[in-house]
Formats: sequence, structure tokens, C-alpha cells
Amino acid sequence: MTDREVELLAVGAGPSNLALAVALEELAPDDLALNTLIVERAASVQWQQGLLLPWAKSQASFLKDLVTLRNPQSEFSFLNYLHTVGRLDDFINMGSFLPFRVEFSEYFQWVASSLSKVRIQLNTSCASLEPRRDAGGELTGWLAQLADGSTVSCRYLAIGVGRDPYIPPMFAGLPAGRLVHSTQYRSVVAALDQDFPYRVAVIGSAQSAAEMYRSLQDDLPNSRIDWVMRSVAIGAYDKTKFTNELYYPSYVDRFYEAKPEAREQLLREMHNTNYAGIEPPFVDDLYSEHYLDRLAKQDRKHMITMADVTAAEAVDEEVVLEITDRRTGQVTELNEDLVFLGTGFVREMPALIRRLGETLGPGPVVANRQYRMVLAESDRAAACYLQGVNDATHGIGDPLLSVVAIRAGEIVTDILEHRNALAEGRPEAGEKEPLPASHAPFE
Repeated sequence: MTDREVELLAVGAGPSNLALAVALEELAPDDLALNTLIVERAASVQWQQGLLLPWAKSQASFLKDLVTLRNPQSEFSFLNYLHTVGRLDDFINMGSFLPFRVEFSEYFQWVASSLSKVRIQLNTSCASLEPRRDAGGELTGWLAQLADGSTVSCRYLAIGVGRDPYIPPMFAGLPAGRLVHSTQYRSVVAALDQDFPYRVAVIGSAQSAAEMYRSLQDDLPNSRIDWVMRSVAIGAYDKTKFTNELYYPSYVDRFYEAKPEAREQLLREMHNTNYAGIEPPFVDDLYSEHYLDRLAKQDRKHMITMADVTAAEAVDEEVVLEITDRRTGQVTELNEDLVFLGTGFVREMPALIRRLGETLGPGPVVANRQYRMVLAESDRAAACYLQGVNDATHGIGDPLLSVVAIRAGEIVTDILEHRNALAEGRPEAGEKEPLPASHAPFE
């Protein structure tokens, strides 16, 4: 590859930037859409690749695809995908709003391959981002350093890389071969000896931990599985149709305009509607399995509740976990071969965004209502958009599929307005509302 320049560079080919690509193809002039590049570090477009399990379902309605909430007549809709591949009748007959995760991932791949203007480049990792300036020091754009040493410069930048995996401090020193975050599950397990009697620990009590616990029973059928959690028991998501309204794209304005203390209350009370819990039907399935284990006097799986992992150490060829019982304070040890973390993602901005923010000056990285990064300097000549990391300012739905279609349209509209202002020589700047995000993990 050689160094190049585009007008819009999007980092990451997940749902956020795929929705942006669709919005560009439908709303933007050709000179912008054709001059847009999406770079993706993976070899293919896949959704939730680490937990792309054959039986796992999406937790969002199929209508919350990349485009339907913005443009129900779009050729890029999930329903049109089903029609195109000949599965529409079967999907309707299934009678569910929730598609299998594998099928939704295939839909994203189909969208990526159906784009006619926006380009996607796979196997391309972005190592760093930095501002580009003219001789007078004024911001004119952005420079992306790719892992192969080449660069891409752009006027507009859209970052949709997702949150960084959360690794609790006590596990940080374990060797990579013994520690597996949920984002790595499929690739790691595929390389293991399926028949070997591993000793396995699963850490966490939310959806990702539950899915690994369930999948390990099939993937490593001869293994002993210890599911360790701080909670008193497995719990379901605490949500109703009323709380689901807070995930509407139309709720973003109300959340953004709320006072800081109101935002904090909303996020706190809504936390258990999507984090720190499990989908209710899945909870029922897990209990049925647990019941059958007792009936068959099976002792291969263990749920260890109200327990803290207070230390973890690699000793010889195993991992020794120090477990402290939260009820009694008693300390015991678990000897494991592998530790699987269902610990979610950190809430602070991804490292790629934080490093970019450090080059722009002190202060937290935040976005305005149009998802444009708020800069201490003029953004008259360039703009950077942040996707899926603005829950502190835009609401709990920001990291989810709920808002991707509408958000993509709003970002494209903002880019077009910014381009027009630049062409006409009008001053144009974003709002400034610093609000630091919490550093707590999501799960």
C-alpha cells in the first residue's frame, strides 16, 4: 500500500460505520461517498465475532438494522437481505423479532459487499490517529497511521471501533494462553483439543459469561467448568416495554438536554436493563439444565456465587485462583487450566480515541449532539465523529444497535452542512459540553 488521501476515513467496519456507509450511499453526493474509505482490522466483516455462537440470538429486534428506522424503504434493510437470499418465508415462519446472531452477522457481510460507492479495506489495522495541521498550526484534517507503516489522511474522521475489553487487575499478569476474554472465545476454543479434560473457570454473571458457560459444555465436553460470580445468583435483565422506550433514537435529545445529575440517574437505573444481567428466556434454559444436572447427579459444572476472585497467579502449567466467599470471608483456591472472562468492556473512551484526544490538548474527550468531537480549537476545517462511546451524553442506547441507523443519518447531515459552510467560507463550529465518562466496566 502507498500513502493516500480520502475525504472521509472511517475506522472499524462494525454496525456503526456500516450504517454510516449506507447513509452516505443514500444521502451524500457521489464526490463524498466515492471518496470514503472504511478500514477494518479483521479479515472479514463479522458481528460479535468472539461470541458468534450458532444458537445465540440478537438482543435487538431485526427492525433495528442498519437502516430501517431511518429509511424503511432502503435496499439495505434486513428484510431485503432475507428476500435476496431466499429466507424471508422461513424467517417469518419462525415468528420472532430476534434474529440469530449468525444471521445478523451474515446480513452485515451482505451490506458490506453490496456497497457500490463506499470502499471497505479489510486486514487493515489503524495503529494511531493524529491531527493534521497547516503551516500556521490550524487543524486541517487527520492522519491515520496504519499497522503496515502506510498512512491515510482525511478531512473527516469517523471512529467506530467499540470499547476496549475490560480485564480486571487481578488477571492482568496471567499469560495470554491461559486468559481468554469473551471477545476471543471462538478463536481460542477452536484451537483447543476438544476431547481434553480441561479445568475451566468462567468469570462474571452477565450475558457474555452465561453464553461462554453454556457453549463450553458443547465445545469442551469433557472439561470441568467453574462459573464464578460476585452476585448472589444468576439474574435476568430488569426491563419492561416502558424502560425500552429509553432506547428509542428519539430519546437521545431528551437525554442530551438533561442535567448531569439526571443523566447519572438515568444511566444508573437503566444499567440492569442491558448490563449485569441475562436475557430472561436464557435464564430459564440455564435453570432447566441445572435442574437436569442435579437429577442426573452430574458434578462436572459448578456455580460459585457470592465469590470474589481476590488473586490469580500462573503456577507451572496452571492458573491458581484465590476465591474469597463474600458471605463468610473464607478463602479457598481453584486450580484451572483456562480462565474465561465475561467481564465486559471499560466505559472510558477506547485507547485509540484517548490517544488522539491527548494530542489535541487537556480535558475529557466528548462529542456534541451531532456526535462530533468537541475541540478546544476551531473545527472549521475538519471534524471527527465518535460512534458507540457516548452513552454518558447521549444515553444508554448509544453503544447498541438501537440508534445506529438514525445516528448515521445525523452524522452524514452534519458532514454535509460542515462541507457547505467550508465551501461558502462561513464560520462553523461544534458545541462544547465537557462531561467525563465513568471508568467503571459495563458488566
